[in-house]
Amino acid sequence: MEATRLSGRKILLIVGGGIAAYKSLELVRLIRKAGAQVQAVLTASGAQFVTPMSLAALTGHPVRQDLFLPDDETAMGHIELSRWADLIVVAPATAGLIGKAANGLADDLASTLLIATDKQALWAPAMNVRMWLHPAVQANVDRLKRFEGFHQAALIGPDDGEMACGEFGPGRMAEPAAILAAIDGLLAGAGGRSLAGRKAVVTAGPTFEPIDPVRGLTNRSSGKQGYAIAAALARLGAEVTLVSGPVALGAPTGVARVWVETATEMQAAVHAALPADIAVMSAAVADWRVDGVASGKIKKAPGGPPTLSLIENPDILAGVARAGPQRPALVVGFAAETADLAANARAKLSRKGCDWIVGNDVSDDVFGNDANAVTLFLKNGAEETWPRQSKTAVARALADRIAAHFSEPQ
Repeated sequence: MEATRLSGRKILLIVGGGIAAYKSLELVRLIRKAGAQVQAVLTASGAQFVTPMSLAALTGHPVRQDLFLPDDETAMGHIELSRWADLIVVAPATAGLIGKAANGLADDLASTLLIATDKQALWAPAMNVRMWLHPAVQANVDRLKRFEGFHQAALIGPDDGEMACGEFGPGRMAEPAAILAAIDGLLAGAGGRSLAGRKAVVTAGPTFEPIDPVRGLTNRSSGKQGYAIAAALARLGAEVTLVSGPVALGAPTGVARVWVETATEMQAAVHAALPADIAVMSAAVADWRVDGVASGKIKKAPGGPPTLSLIENPDILAGVARAGPQRPALVVGFAAETADLAANARAKLSRKGCDWIVGNDVSDDVFGNDANAVTLFLKNGAEETWPRQSKTAVARALADRIAAHFSEPQ
């Protein structure tokens, strides 16, 4: 991220109690590297995991912990802090902090600030999977999302993964770099939202085609590039529907995610999201599926492995490009190739009927990696090769290119 993008902005970071609090230190470093100021409020439980001295050294400001400090509250310090910030970030956001804010409870400095502020808050939940999935926590999250105006909550994560307790599922706090990107998006402001009023549908990740109840055909797509594209479009103000195959990623801030597993499910979800202005089909859809899924696990037999009869999956990209009145004004496909990138991408552009193709060579270490090098092929014959960079940077470049396309005379 450019060092000037957040230059001069003011972030108030509330650090809740949880093992993920250690990530807040890296988040502070990234925010300051991006040019913003940070002040930290450390809850009593947060102080069990990180120290005030660590936060003070990284923020360059004293760390606030107590609501009832006479020197601070003589000038109504909790009000002053809430007015100082351009954005409040709660990371990690515990079940307790979420519950207090959702129900208007204010019994310490952090919860009082969240009630006293007129600024938006970005929440990065982190807790055990069972806590996150508890109906009370989900009800409080939904309540936060429904608040209108400045108090309307933005959430990033939680991500799926292994917990410190050894369980697996949603509950891991989003990574600091992802939180920084969400901060940047929320502070972009109306002036930077050049896709405001546009609707976009993005596909991401692999599909999984079952063979029997325990096996299936899939691929190595992590979904990182598609998720980054959805986030980048939302940052520019687009209303984004993300149709995602099975991945271990949290939904980007401000994006409506639809979970699917198979190619036919993805096709149905994409067409349900139409009409749209923009379609970016970055998912790695399985080309084939088994003709007749076994109802029980296929067992080893003396005759050797079974013969699988495969049939073609629907061509989602071509279907969107030929959607008639519901065809998006801009349809962008992806070509993941291991050889002859330009020739194969150009052929796919023509064959599918889309407007642009993003071509990338996946013969090296693209799958699961955080970096990518792509070439953008346009229907008019032009092409743009971008240097190897983070998938977030690729996504932003593509979103900016899309925004520029819509600003050009048609």
